[in-house]
Amino acid sequence: MRLVRAAAAALSLVMTTTPAVAESAPSALVHTDKGVVKGEVSKDHRAFRGIPYAEPPTGALRWRPPQPAKPWTGVRDATAYGSQCAQLAEVYGGKTSYGEDCLYLNVTAPRRGRDRPVMVWLHGGGNASGNPALYDLTRLATRGGVVVVSVNYRLGALGWLAHSALETGERYQSGNYGLLDQQAALRWVRRNIAAFGGDPRNVTLFGESAGAADICAGLASPTAAGLFDKAIVQSFSCSSPTRTEEEAEAEGARFAEAVGCAAGAAACLRALPVKTLLEAFRGHQPYPVAGGDHVLPLQPRAALESGRINRVPVMHGNTLDEMRLYTGLTYPKPITQAQYEQLVRGTYGGNAEQVLGRYPATGHPDPRIGLATLLTDGTGPLATCAHQDAFGLLSRAGVEVYAYQFADRTAPPLMDVPGFEEGAEHATELIYLFPGLTGRLNAEQERLSNAMIGYWTSFARDGHPNAPWAPRWPLFRGSGDVLSLAPGRGGIHPTDTAGASNCAFWGSLQS
Repeated sequence: MRLVRAAAAALSLVMTTTPAVAESAPSALVHTDKGVVKGEVSKDHRAFRGIPYAEPPTGALRWRPPQPAKPWTGVRDATAYGSQCAQLAEVYGGKTSYGEDCLYLNVTAPRRGRDRPVMVWLHGGGNASGNPALYDLTRLATRGGVVVVSVNYRLGALGWLAHSALETGERYQSGNYGLLDQQAALRWVRRNIAAFGGDPRNVTLFGESAGAADICAGLASPTAAGLFDKAIVQSFSCSSPTRTEEEAEAEGARFAEAVGCAAGAAACLRALPVKTLLEAFRGHQPYPVAGGDHVLPLQPRAALESGRINRVPVMHGNTLDEMRLYTGLTYPKPITQAQYEQLVRGTYGGNAEQVLGRYPATGHPDPRIGLATLLTDGTGPLATCAHQDAFGLLSRAGVEVYAYQFADRTAPPLMDVPGFEEGAEHATELIYLFPGLTGRLNAEQERLSNAMIGYWTSFARDGHPNAPWAPRWPLFRGSGDVLSLAPGRGGIHPTDTAGASNCAFWGSLQS
């Protein structure tokens, strides 16, 4: 009996100690389909940076669909970010750079685990600027238990110039190179993310501003079918129009003529310095082109109305004061009430008196706030009413929609304009997902950040946004089913943004 007891005790000791002894430290080495990469291992996560997902789009590959990256031998260092895509410096973007070798992505994963939800981030910047290196993926990965990928994609003229001479027999519409880059990155994720602990069958595409506009195009793109399983669209309405083939190619022809490439356009354009291209393209519209091929055959709105979309659950929303960013940058000094009325009349023409009746110059101590308010409510792709329109279109198309409005008017601003109240301007929600992006958060804001990360990552997990100790997020069925996100007691609650933003009024002006 003593021998039996001793054997049992020994077996118990082996069973309790063996896993700890046998469990190896998380490896900094990962085998991808093109070769081995070596990243960094920290106490709670692993990070891999600068992994090529396509060949450098240089020389003859400029304005071509992305080509598969070539395999490498040995171990590739993945501890430093790849070069950002070529761009001119913007007040809210990256630094000026002219390098075209930029099709890299970055992966941050919890230290251990497998089959974790995957989130793929598309940065904003008007598709003309931006850099994934600005966004710290660590908190989403570690607090949310997800694998997060950030992607470089071609910007400005190099990613979005449309010209008939650049089209090939592959029937890719010119002007959608940045969109094709994003889809190539998603294919890389499907092939490789399991090696980093992610589940390739559970991928959420999320992005803000121009990144959100590109996701709206992705929802309508047949070539994106099956590349992502959920979408989070931050601050760009999927009901808003993008460029048509005719508009984009006419603009491209004018561009080619302006840079001296009216004749032999394709060869001439490919021979021009990047600096010339970027400077000449400033002021143009670097957004997806609808029509002309199978990448984006329909406008996103038309695709929603016809049901010809990639039907995945969607989280969609904007900020309470979107247009204060652009109003503050355009008018850094105060304007008078007379100037406000003049701007409204110049913008709204025959509807101006109705707009002034609803938004009088005396409605705000600073007329710039009044201007930003009416623009945020009813005008353009960032507008609250445009988002309400998109929520309804998605819902009627059979999509599960979770709608939000970020409403922290004390959030650190993206740009601090002296003497101007930025409020919850465009991009102010980003610091709540990516720590340190625009400043520091106080204790109440940190609690809101925790809730938002909980909502975002639980949506990535199973398509339903939930957060511990945070209010339930209702499925969108009507205008009151928008979740307001603000700090403090009661700061998170359902709200009727359509009523607050006078959407019935704005709708009457368009009928």
